[in-house]
Amino acid sequence: MAENQCAHCDHDHHEEKFDVVKKASLIAVSSILFILGLIFNQKLHTAPVLEYGLFLFVYVLSGRLVLLNALRNIIRGRIFDENFLMSIATIGAIAIHQLPEAVGVMIFYQVGEFFQQMALNRSRRSIKSLLALRPEYANLTVNGEIKKVSPQDVAVDQTIVVRVGERIPLDGIVLEGKSQVDTSALTGESVPKTVDVNDVVLAGMINKTGTLFVKVTKSFEESSISKILELVETASSKKAETEKFITKISSYYTPIVVFTALLVAIVPPLLFSGQTFDVWIYRALVLLVISCPCALVISIPMGYFGGIGGAAHKGVLVKGSNFLDVLTEIKTIVFDKTGTLTKGVFKVSKIVDKNGFTKDEILKLAALVETQSNHPIAQSIIQAYGKKINSDEVTEFKEVSGHGIKASVKGREVIVGNDRMLHAENIEHEICLVVGTVVHVAVEKRYCGYILISDELKEDAVHAIELLRKIGIKKVVMLTGDNRFSAEVVATKLGIDSFHSELLPEDKVNYLEKIQVSDGHKVAFVGDGINDAPVLARADVGIAMGALGSDVAVETADIVIMADSVSKIATAIDVAKRTRQIVWQNIWLALIVKANFIVLGSFGVATMWEAVFADMGVALAAIFNSTRLLKG
Repeated sequence: MAENQCAHCDHDHHEEKFDVVKKASLIAVSSILFILGLIFNQKLHTAPVLEYGLFLFVYVLSGRLVLLNALRNIIRGRIFDENFLMSIATIGAIAIHQLPEAVGVMIFYQVGEFFQQMALNRSRRSIKSLLALRPEYANLTVNGEIKKVSPQDVAVDQTIVVRVGERIPLDGIVLEGKSQVDTSALTGESVPKTVDVNDVVLAGMINKTGTLFVKVTKSFEESSISKILELVETASSKKAETEKFITKISSYYTPIVVFTALLVAIVPPLLFSGQTFDVWIYRALVLLVISCPCALVISIPMGYFGGIGGAAHKGVLVKGSNFLDVLTEIKTIVFDKTGTLTKGVFKVSKIVDKNGFTKDEILKLAALVETQSNHPIAQSIIQAYGKKINSDEVTEFKEVSGHGIKASVKGREVIVGNDRMLHAENIEHEICLVVGTVVHVAVEKRYCGYILISDELKEDAVHAIELLRKIGIKKVVMLTGDNRFSAEVVATKLGIDSFHSELLPEDKVNYLEKIQVSDGHKVAFVGDGINDAPVLARADVGIAMGALGSDVAVETADIVIMADSVSKIATAIDVAKRTRQIVWQNIWLALIVKANFIVLGSFGVATMWEAVFADMGVALAAIFNSTRLLKG
């Protein structure tokens, strides 16, 4: 869209609060006076002062904003916009004594604008309904008393109380209490989630059944809901390629229309005998009204706006309309494994001891070394150990990315990691390939044995891959840091085309780039957060799975699936395709109707009445078509 091409898009115009009652009253008063003018039109002709007085009063009453915006934009150097077209057309009609038509154009224009603004506000509310998630207060416990304060005033590690029916104001961990929380506003999932002591809760969830005492883990500015709200508020600023195309076209369209109308007004009377200026000036004015670009200027961004809003209601946060466009071109999707296709909820399922070490010794050593790691595998080992750990026993902690951890436990060097770690440290061991996720343990270069960690596929993983195939995804690839056997089991169960295992984060980026080159089209990557940040950023579309609580995922990914459901990826692609389809429906509708009426107007078949109906009718039809995206 050319900058501020339309009255509805004008920045100043939008800043004015849309008062439905005031606007409706203004239209009603203008319409009544206009109808009276039409009824007594013959008598008013005999009294020009009364005729001009009445019609000009109604004209200014109904069209003052259009005239003011046109004047304001001319001063700013933006001449060729819809305000300019409408002003020139109606002032010209008044000049040739077509008062009722000039006034009628302005009134019908205001009626059309009224319905457009109603539809636009509905679309804005759809997206900004997430702003209702912003908590208004927090119940802070201070010296045994509960004080109602602003969430911004609560510090990390303070305790808040969330009563039944209240919205959780800040991210935190449950210290006391058990309840069910409604996460639908965040994730799009209607089934309540049960939370207990030590469970994580997020700002925006609604407490349903029991009082919770929550230890705050993030300030309000750093909370998940604040980051999501910021993304929602800025999502529409990133234009899709279709919008950029229309912007370029609009910069040429309006000047061409104005000069064409000028030629229509002047050339025929000069070249052909019997043709009068008043007839062709009228036709030129009709042409100006018909050619107003409102339908394109408003309906296209509204189509994308509706797509982003519709996706948000389904638990998919799209950071800009440009990513909706790219999603429609995706033919290959690359998945991370752990936490994306699998649950990422690890449990120790088996311990194999070697070289005289006991299973208890292996588990204890691994738990001690893993105390400083937040990785889910590390937490599963610590949980399996189940005893109090003296972290002072562990020194010289060093994490080797993609390999494991090296530390000193009571003066002895302990290595906990994968098979690559053992080979890198030249530790002799009997077995390299084990089916499942494996953590090897060694002390002073002596192999102790390994711990087998189990993980499960997500419930909807198989169905999600099937859905992706149905909607046109040609190739599904999996990249994982896990061993080959674990990767092969998952790939076989899901019917994945190909996989690559035992990858470091930089390896994933390299493989993704190779896929982009070999496939020759847009590629999406789906990951679950921190370790996948580099490849999420490198993909044509980065999709973060179940990453509502992951700062890195929310900031790096282009699309965030707010629930932990793989099938939501198909939902996102479906919304993107429907959005593109509706946007192009609007474009063709506007172009075809306007082209027909331009021809009719040029030959005098269409009058200014038909012109305004063509302009407003197409705009409203396109807008109401766009709002279908909000209904799902």
